Amino acid sequence: MLDQSNQRPSGFHTGLYWFTNDLRIEDNRALLQAAEQTQQLLCVYLVDPAWFAPNRYGQKTMGQYRWSFLYASLVDLEKSLNALGQKLLIVFDSPLDGLGALIAQYKVDAIFRSQNAGFYENKHWQLLQQRYQMLHFEEAATHTMFAESSLPFALEDLPGSFSKFRRRVEPLDIDTRLVTAKSLPPPPWGARWPRPNLPPVEVKTSSMFRGGASHAEKHLAQYFGSRLPSSYKEVRNALEGWEYSTKFSPWLADGSISVRQILQALNDYEANVEANDSTYWIYFELLWREYFQWFAHAYGVKLFNKDGAKSQKILTSFYPERFQRWCQGNTPYPLVNACMKQLNATGYMSNRGRQIVASCLVNELSVDWRYGAAYFEQQLVDYDVGSNWGNWQYLAGVGADPRGQRHFDIAKQTAIYDPQNTFINNWGGQAHTGSMDAVDYADWPIDQRRHKD
Repeated sequence: MLDQSNQRPSGFHTGLYWFTNDLRIEDNRALLQAAEQTQQLLCVYLVDPAWFAPNRYGQKTMGQYRWSFLYASLVDLEKSLNALGQKLLIVFDSPLDGLGALIAQYKVDAIFRSQNAGFYENKHWQLLQQRYQMLHFEEAATHTMFAESSLPFALEDLPGSFSKFRRRVEPLDIDTRLVTAKSLPPPPWGARWPRPNLPPVEVKTSSMFRGGASHAEKHLAQYFGSRLPSSYKEVRNALEGWEYSTKFSPWLADGSISVRQILQALNDYEANVEANDSTYWIYFELLWREYFQWFAHAYGVKLFNKDGAKSQKILTSFYPERFQRWCQGNTPYPLVNACMKQLNATGYMSNRGRQIVASCLVNELSVDWRYGAAYFEQQLVDYDVGSNWGNWQYLAGVGADPRGQRHFDIAKQTAIYDPQNTFINNWGGQAHTGSMDAVDYADWPIDQRRHKD
């Protein structure tokens, strides 16, 4: 079970609230629980140095677009906390070391957080519980529409496809009431707030998104204050443009806004303006996100395995030059090149574009899908562990798709979604000619032959 809470005690002297994927005050049940049970509260965010070092795929976990957006979200969160008499302590350290030092320094006796779909984030939580068994640990679901206890199946029996999941959960009632702490306990007396030596934040003026709950709420109001929800289904597959999709994903990814806030606004729109196929489709897309959150919870570390949740063998490998050219937008496929150059220049790509470039990497270039997922993790401003790795598994045929591997005809996709080559020309997606395998294995920094699942 995901709920690892102990029996609720009468109260704790010093609590620590560990912000992770919930960078907001509004509709944060976990923060409310901490506020109700502690006399003083230390609010902490851990920036892990490992995010900025090359991983097993030769990528960084946290690219500059993600980091710039996250940092802005933290600044915004700090302002919200200040308004309630609190502060945000940002620590540049690993979770185990950073939290361990704070537990000892402030004599913490209870730790609170929001549930997280990430395997490694949950591993840290479990290790903390093992190391500090005398402390109270409590978490609450703030990242999903449904609590695990309300699902009509056990987590180990999660339906193997989205369609089956949707049929099971759509009849359920969703509580869209927003639960928010109106006041917070003060920080521990004598607490210090040193300025951490964080990685530099590059100002990404080409990004269309500004991090933080205040900007998320502003966008929510603007979107549902317009008529855009009524035409969402007709424009959702466009490759470019601010108004063709809801654009909630970056703020959902770091928890600057909750899915319940979006659902409440959607319900209000349908009740007061219009309910049609497009407004339903917004809910449908939120269900897609919901499925992959529970998919990540259910499969844990298998989310990152080459054979995926299905343990399905696929005929791909690692071709250094092909992968590098795919990342750079320098392939024989103009539409793929344009999409990748858009991603590299903005930190964002349309959902249709993501499917096309992923299919290209797996099917046309025969590259191990995990390298593409890792590159998206580094580059995407709206990276979400469940949605990213789950969708890559889905497309590669090792995850939740009952049809098996998805293969997109790139020429057909171009004819449908960019018939005049407008998008391709805007992003300089001209086709690359010549060999795709000019670089020998020895020239690539990470040797795939040493990797084992």
